[in-house]
Amino acid sequence: MRPRVPAAEFDRLYAADPDPWGFATSPYEREKYDATVLALGGRRYRRGLELGCSIGVLTARLAAHCDLLLAVDVAEAALAQARGRLAALPHVRVARREIPEELPDGPFDLIVASEVLYYLDAPALEAAVEAVAAALEPGGSLLAVHWRPATRTYPQGGDDVHARLAALGWPAGVTARTPRYALDRFDRPA
Repeated sequence: MRPRVPAAEFDRLYAADPDPWGFATSPYEREKYDATVLALGGRRYRRGLELGCSIGVLTARLAAHCDLLLAVDVAEAALAQARGRLAALPHVRVARREIPEELPDGPFDLIVASEVLYYLDAPALEAAVEAVAAALEPGGSLLAVHWRPATRTYPQGGDDVHARLAALGWPAGVTARTPRYALDRFDRPA
């Protein structure tokens, strides 16, 4: 089993390139963000949590659907960009947190995990899933989107992450698979 990707690796990536995955410029990312926001179904959320917000591109789009939104990431350089991008949105707060150890306490009625949980090894993924389940209030939504093709750098595959989330037993309000990503919105029963 590959170990989880350490925080220092993300610091290194952002030091070399302020947008290492092209979140602000990639047509793939734009299409995936469109699908992610569409999966919210037009619902308004009182209190949202975004895990792994990076530079805040998706965060800005999620903010339009939340009364309050907490966006967290492990890389301070990414968070500095996110703070700048989101400065005009007073209902959005950005914080440095390492998941799962520092997953914020709920309750949240929306938790978004986009391209983040596959960086965790099996024990950390299990702890993160348990923490997310504890933080999501009944009637809330867990929206997960992850890269599907195999990589040599991530401890988990995107499909494996989504299988583990499905094992929570919550109904899937939205499910989509493309060759590149898996998207599921799991709705915790009220």
